[in-house]
Amino acid sequence: MIKKYSSVLILMAIFSASVYGSISSQQRSADHTIRVGFLGSADGEDYDGALVFKDYVESRTNGRVAVQIFPSGQFCGNERECIEATQSGILDVHMTTTGGLGRLFGPAQVFDLPYAFEDDVIAECVFDGPFSVDLRTAILENKLDMRLMVVSNTGGWRSIATTSRLVREPADLAGLKIRTIPSAIQQELVRQLGGNPTPIAWPEVYSALATGVVEGTKNSIQDIVSAKLHENLKFITLDGHAYMTAFWWYSESAWQQLPEDIKKIVFEAFQHLRTVSRAMPIRRQISDYDDFRENGGTIYVPTPAEKAKFRKAVSGMREWFTGQYGVEWLEKLDTAINICERSKSTLFEQVAG
Repeated sequence: MIKKYSSVLILMAIFSASVYGSISSQQRSADHTIRVGFLGSADGEDYDGALVFKDYVESRTNGRVAVQIFPSGQFCGNERECIEATQSGILDVHMTTTGGLGRLFGPAQVFDLPYAFEDDVIAECVFDGPFSVDLRTAILENKLDMRLMVVSNTGGWRSIATTSRLVREPADLAGLKIRTIPSAIQQELVRQLGGNPTPIAWPEVYSALATGVVEGTKNSIQDIVSAKLHENLKFITLDGHAYMTAFWWYSESAWQQLPEDIKKIVFEAFQHLRTVSRAMPIRRQISDYDDFRENGGTIYVPTPAEKAKFRKAVSGMREWFTGQYGVEWLEKLDTAINICERSKSTLFEQVAG
């Protein structure tokens, strides 16, 4: 569990006081203020979703609620600070990735098991169903002081990109230094694919690629282009090994202070946030692929036979996960995926006639 530290809380309180002067009189007169803070930039889908959330809440509450949005680490400088601020109630709403959630609740790293979801339809079906209810309950029962509101997407799908070698199958990754986040499951994935996992902080990835410290990454096309990594990365293989999950949280203490009618409006606003933040990566990847090609990059889609080789190479990841966290959450995920796959198949049969 990530604990709350007084120094962080003091810093957050100072920050909150410093921004008060820039708040409009309308916001000051509101009965409730909802602070939304995340590390993503104002150019991303997280911000688009937050804007829709803000508009819905403020317009439906007739000035009773004001929403303030703090992107790009303006409220809290790193994931740990943001989580602590949310747990304490200083920050009302925060979004974590699977990596951030995994540091809070280890079994949640089940979402980082490669090739778990066939496509967006299956992933979103899983995250909109009973599985997320179980996750919300587990987080609250572990007294982590955050309430899961919705699960969206933050960047599309992770794929393998390299500087000098096209990767058609796992054998092509042999010995390549691939950047990962400092996550054991991410590093194990690269090992099982045959690469050399190299943890690098995100702000340092560009220079690490430029200087040869690493020779590839596992990122979405949106992340690659927005960070200008395609100035060094020249090949991307769309293996889609991970759905880039975004977990949106409400501070439990702050949630309990909201009147019931406002809770309902906030809940509805999160549904709109989810819709927008899931759709934007799909739309934006069109121009991002064009930018990648125009910069001299090659985009490769593995054949079914090649995709099967990737799946086979990482088949040991399930055993690795259960060795770390047991079988409970893997079984929950398998059950949810099977239900969603059957539902998708049934829908296709109905449409196809």
